[in-house]
Amino acid sequence: MASFPPRVNEKEIGKLLLNLVDHTEVVRDLTFAPDGSLILVSASRDKTLRVWDLKDDGNMMKVLRGHQNWVYSCAFSPDSSMLCSVGASKAVFLWDMDKYTMIRKLEGHHHDVVACDFSPDGALLATASYDTRVYIWDPHTGDILMEFGHLFPPPTPIFAGGANDRWVRSVSFSHDGLHVASLADDKMVRFWRIDEDYPVQVAPLSNGLCCAFSTDGSVLAAGTHDGSVYFWATPRQVPSLQHLCRMSIRRVMPTQEVQELPIPSKVLEFLSYRI
Repeated sequence: MASFPPRVNEKEIGKLLLNLVDHTEVVRDLTFAPDGSLILVSASRDKTLRVWDLKDDGNMMKVLRGHQNWVYSCAFSPDSSMLCSVGASKAVFLWDMDKYTMIRKLEGHHHDVVACDFSPDGALLATASYDTRVYIWDPHTGDILMEFGHLFPPPTPIFAGGANDRWVRSVSFSHDGLHVASLADDKMVRFWRIDEDYPVQVAPLSNGLCCAFSTDGSVLAAGTHDGSVYFWATPRQVPSLQHLCRMSIRRVMPTQEVQELPIPSKVLEFLSYRI
C-alpha cells in the first residue's frame, strides 16, 4: 500500500496515493471528518462502514457494524464527534466517533433511507427516504422535529413502503442553517425552510439523484441519472440575530445541556428548534 504524503507537489498531482481494499461489495458513499484529521468513512453494500486514517498510510481503524442491509450514505456532524449512516430497511444510525460505538437507531421512516445531512451547527439532522418524506431530527434526543412531505395527503405506511413515484433521492442543508433542498422522483427540486412545512420554492428536474449547496449557500448543484449537473440560485434570506445566536450556542451545546439552562421555556424551545 502506498504511503500518503503530508504535502502534494505539482509532480504528484494525478498520481494514485492510496488504494484502500477491504470492502467486499460496492462502496456507495465517502465522507471526511470536517476537523481536518484526514479520517475517512466509507459506506458499502457489504452492510458495513469502515473508518480509515489517511495520515497513517490509510490504516483501517474500525469497522462499524449494525446495518442489516446495504448502507447508502453517511455524514459527519460538523464537530466530527458523530456520524450518521442510512440505508435499506428503514435504517438510520448514529455513531459516537470518539468511541466508535452506536449511539442510537432512529425509528420513523417506512422505506429505505438514502441520504442524510447535518445542519451547520450540528443541532439538526435531515434524512431522505423512499417513503416520500424528509425528516428533520434532533440527533441528540432522537425526536422528529419536522416532516417535509413530497406527496399530499401523506401516504399510509403500507403505501409509503412500496413504489409511489415520489421517492426522495437526496437532501442537503444550506450553510445558513435555515434552508434544506430535496430531490424526488416527481421531477421536482424543492427548497424548504426549517420552520415551514411547505416548500418555499420549487423547480423542475428530471432524473435527479444528488444535490449539494455551495459554501456560501447561494447555489444548489444537482446531478442526474443521465449524466447532467444543473445549478439553481437558491432562496436567500438574511438570518435573524436570534438565529445566528442560536447556531453559535448549538455548535457547542447539545440539546441535553441546553435544556438544563436556567432560561425561560420559550427561549429553551427556540434554542432546541422546537418553535
